[in-house]
Amino acid sequence: QATKDAGQIAGMEVVRIINEPTASALAYGLEKKKNEKIAVFDFGGGTFDISILDVGEGVFEVIATNGDTHLGGDDLDQRIIDHIADTFRADTAIDLRKDQMALQRLKESAEKAKCELSTVFETDINLPFITADASGPKHLQLKLTRAKLEELTRELVERARGPCMRALDDARKKKGADFRVDEVVLVGGQTRMPLIEGLARELFGREPHKGVNPDEVVAVGAAIQGAVLSGEVKDILLLDVTPLSLGIETLGGVMTVLIPRNTTIPTRKSEVFSTAADGQPGVEVHVLQGERPMARDNRTLGRFELTGIPPAPRGVPQIEVTFDIDANGILNVHARDKGTGKEQSIVIKSSSGLSKEEVERMAREADAHAEEDKRLRGLVEKRNQADALAYNVRRTLKEHGAKISEADRTKIEAAVKDVEEAIKGDDAARIERAAEALTQASYAIAQMLYQQAGAGTGPGAAGPGGGAGGPAGGGAGGEPRGQKGKGDDVIDAEYEVKG
Repeated sequence: QATKDAGQIAGMEVVRIINEPTASALAYGLEKKKNEKIAVFDFGGGTFDISILDVGEGVFEVIATNGDTHLGGDDLDQRIIDHIADTFRADTAIDLRKDQMALQRLKESAEKAKCELSTVFETDINLPFITADASGPKHLQLKLTRAKLEELTRELVERARGPCMRALDDARKKKGADFRVDEVVLVGGQTRMPLIEGLARELFGREPHKGVNPDEVVAVGAAIQGAVLSGEVKDILLLDVTPLSLGIETLGGVMTVLIPRNTTIPTRKSEVFSTAADGQPGVEVHVLQGERPMARDNRTLGRFELTGIPPAPRGVPQIEVTFDIDANGILNVHARDKGTGKEQSIVIKSSSGLSKEEVERMAREADAHAEEDKRLRGLVEKRNQADALAYNVRRTLKEHGAKISEADRTKIEAAVKDVEEAIKGDDAARIERAAEALTQASYAIAQMLYQQAGAGTGPGAAGPGGGAGGPAGGGAGGEPRGQKGKGDDVIDAEYEVKG
């Protein structure tokens, strides 16, 4: 939104926002005829970005993106400044970094030397009258070689390796383990540095493409996209991706993902959910963004309530939740009760409004907490499954308990109570044991029901294979009551109770 506002303040009509790597690929791929997988290696003054795209037949699809918001040409300049200042201090005992005017001259000279060393092997830094002390004016004269520059900056440049490998991993997850990059596009003036060009060549096993001016390519791509939207350029389609997963909070504080990270936009996805308690009159839709399995660890995008759900047993109401993202990354979340037709929605304009730094931080946190998150998610899933089992057994016991022995009924009731106590705690093993014991105890009800079904008479009696009777005989001819068939697109996740 801030980018749109800036464009409007500048007097432009803002018709579409596209990121820099995407614009770069658009400028590069305009005249490409064959399908290619392209890595856009964008090393600018302040940030590093890597995007992998599928380009061809007039279609641009962003497969994966990654980067480092604290890595750029300014960081390399600082290494040169520190080297010059340290060398001068060793000779004169004067630290030029404490003199703002001298420091500004150092910055300009460092950047100039860095640029020159992209084409020559050695350069002179000459700053007369850089400072003065009691003995008189001081002059700075220093020779800097490309080898020394690479020694000073190699550790910084190597930091680009991690984001590139993560982007490749994401691309392979999406396109297959044999995915390979066909061509590498260099973007940003910093990519003129031989050390950085060499890293790109090493990482992707391809000679970087130099047919695009790295300083102009983003502006050219934006202009081409403007021409596409105005109709001046035909047969080009640009597909962007979601930087982080989008979903909602479900029973147990879990984030259930509807749109995974790196999904091509525009996109639309629907899932059917249900209630978590008998007679639940409404649900709260808590919209989330992030990669952590627990809702509390992700970013809240918005909340809204859908009320007026008719009283019904838990799991019976069908509430369809739809996520719809347009080409500008604006998210529309819509919830509808299939039974009554009642609906509610929210529009979230900042669904992709996170800075690159925030996106990377959230992705790093997801990696760092992967094991603990997996354990917590497993605990919640076991708790939810055990709770659903206890609910279904208690309901079945209420309907058919009179048909089994007092001893069996007492045993089942005790097992249900044990499960209900276990799910109040955090011991996954205890929950699993209690659920298994309840499953074993509840077999008495199932055995009784099937024995009665087998004794049924009439058209629905047991079939040729000796199986249970059909509907007329009271047998298990269809799906269990209260459960949803696979064709109903229902997933095993529920909302928290809203009173």
